[in-house]
Amino acid sequence: MAKVGVEGSLTDVQQALQERGYEVIQLKQESDAQGCDCCVLTGLDSNVMGMADTVTKGSVIEANGLTADQVCQEVESRLNRTQNS
Repeated sequence: MAKVGVEGSLTDVQQALQERGYEVIQLKQESDAQGCDCCVLTGLDSNVMGMADTVTKGSVIEANGLTADQVCQEVESRLNRTQNS
């Protein structure tokens, strides 16, 4: 099953993804995202400076305003899209 990095404060999302069989990695620092197929972030720490260093080739999902189930659906959708490409 896919490896999904999840920001630490999203415990409900972490639990929901684990229940669906995903390997969940808690993102505590940028390097934790390496090797993840997908990452879920709160979106609260937006990049004001517009600078970005790519750490992972996986999809990044902003969970702001979404329920845990909606985030899981988005993860599944993005991972299926990647596998079918």
